Amino acid sequence: MSTTPPTGRALPEGRYPEDRGRTPSRVLAVTLTLLVVALGVGIAYLGYTKFTTPDVDGTLVSFEIVSDDRVDVRLSVTRDDPSEPAVCIVRSRSRDGSETGRREVLIPASPNGTEDIRTEVITSAPPGLADLYGCSLTVPEYLTRG
Repeated sequence: MSTTPPTGRALPEGRYPEDRGRTPSRVLAVTLTLLVVALGVGIAYLGYTKFTTPDVDGTLVSFEIVSDDRVDVRLSVTRDDPSEPAVCIVRSRSRDGSETGRREVLIPASPNGTEDIRTEVITSAPPGLADLYGCSLTVPEYLTRG
């Protein structure tokens, strides 16, 4: 079987494979489509987990520097399910930004969706400010032991 390319010259028989309906192109198109769909699903999942409302949310309401080794902190913590205990980490930082104290605060289960929590952080150097590092529903066991 002789094929004639667009240039008009005949190609020698047996040297080139026969055209079989562009099957490799079809496989490539399906593969790329599946790859794009999988990538889209992955991006949607990451967006959902990053931008949805967390199960527990804490806000630093105020802090007061009491002395060179203590800062008092007030938090507002909101949980979707107040029957679950939560933990928040508050910390103190010096004026240069280095961490000078840290405390894990247990927020016990309660009937209230939002709790007003007050605690103190003991510092190793004079504090410049206090901040809320974060909150979680994964409470370490040592905080719940009686």
